[in-house]
Amino acid sequence: MKTLWPLFFQGIAQGLLAFLMPCIYPLLPLTIGFFTKTSSTRLGAITKAIIYGLSIIVIYCSLGLLITFIFGPSALNGIASSAAFNLIIFILLIVFAISLFGAFEINLPSGLVNKIDGLSGGQTWLGIFFMALTLTLVSFSCTGYLIGNLIASAAVSGQYYSLFIGMLGFSAALALPFVLAAIFPTFIKTLPKSGSWLNSVKVVLGFIELAASLKFLSNFDLTYHIGILNREVYLSLVIAIFTLMGLYLLGKIKFSHDSDLPHLSITRFFIALFTFSFVIYLIPGLFGAPLKSLSGLLPPLASQEFVLGSGNGSAKSSDIDTLPPNRKRPVRINEPKEFHGFYDYQEGLDFARKVKKPILLNFTGNSCVNCRKMEETVWTNETVKNLINQDFILVSLYVDEKINLPEKEQYKSSIDGSRVKTVGDKNSDIESTKFNTNSQPYYVLIDNEEKVLVPPRAFDENIPAFIDFLEKGNQLFHQKVK
Repeated sequence: MKTLWPLFFQGIAQGLLAFLMPCIYPLLPLTIGFFTKTSSTRLGAITKAIIYGLSIIVIYCSLGLLITFIFGPSALNGIASSAAFNLIIFILLIVFAISLFGAFEINLPSGLVNKIDGLSGGQTWLGIFFMALTLTLVSFSCTGYLIGNLIASAAVSGQYYSLFIGMLGFSAALALPFVLAAIFPTFIKTLPKSGSWLNSVKVVLGFIELAASLKFLSNFDLTYHIGILNREVYLSLVIAIFTLMGLYLLGKIKFSHDSDLPHLSITRFFIALFTFSFVIYLIPGLFGAPLKSLSGLLPPLASQEFVLGSGNGSAKSSDIDTLPPNRKRPVRINEPKEFHGFYDYQEGLDFARKVKKPILLNFTGNSCVNCRKMEETVWTNETVKNLINQDFILVSLYVDEKINLPEKEQYKSSIDGSRVKTVGDKNSDIESTKFNTNSQPYYVLIDNEEKVLVPPRAFDENIPAFIDFLEKGNQLFHQKVK
């Protein structure tokens, strides 16, 4: 459950943002006022508000479980790493951003919304539930973007309850203001009145959606090795987007449906200050700064074409000069340039037997966020880097590599009977059949007889623990060799 906490907090943040959207925020006093008028006592109004809030939570959590049940967690993980999924999400986020900028509205069919609204009365528990369902449907034009982001984030984790946990945080944050307003009537009075600032929230979210879309385009670009969105291009676009967002917050840019900005509020000032500070932080990345706080969100450093004062950016391992020059490899290599190894299981195993070294199997993916985080925060540690380069034969197996296998090398998987057609299919099948898992990153230390030396490791940015993992594996290998 520990690894799901970030998703839960992401859900809370997006739920609070959803509450501030123009299609939900103005409904707060109206909804609470309705509960108060239809209840003879204050306790009755509070009870209805609690039922209303719980109904919102049940609706969104049920949606999360339904999606997971239909597709399955492993399928969601596979879909999340597929090129088609990333390209579709990229296009959807662009469309959502344009909608948030005011070009058009995205709504569910009015007939469906009206039918559900007709079932809501607010007098019974069932009526209150349908009121909550009506809110969910009516607010889709505002919350659809946020829910889509949450589904995409949950899909990457591949855990069964990941989407449920994300939806729980989202719905709880969305429902809480309605419950608080009923319990503490003065709560509504402390909130700012509806106004043009609500539209500004939508536009700012549009800028954020536009920036977020680049991550999915980058995943598509990395998976197919297109090479149009390297790290410099990606950062240039993000810098431009957030610069425009900062100018919008200062009132220097205005869309057709925006009101005039007679003065700059304190809130706008600080958000603009944070935005421009973020832009300044990104600029050194154009020249090769690692920007470790954004590891995994940016294209890998290996795609950086220019690194200030770095030479060729590569480091030698003890066996680099003896590595076969014609070994199989992806079209583009996304792991750090300082590492050299193999990209085919059997080739790596044969070479390890030749030089009598243990193997570090690195099950990774071109679009794997956590893989890039590990490589840019853990692998860059000098001790880790030296251990991998000097004491192990690194074999990086990309499970989403789209290169087709020769016809004679294709086969049927013993796990699910599917046809193994690509290099990625083969690497994924190796991970599933030999190590009974299909998550990335996944690190396995094996000897020359393909025996696991120490318990494998998954995503964990604990550098001392990773060093201990490598040292123990190396020590056990040499004990066995003796």
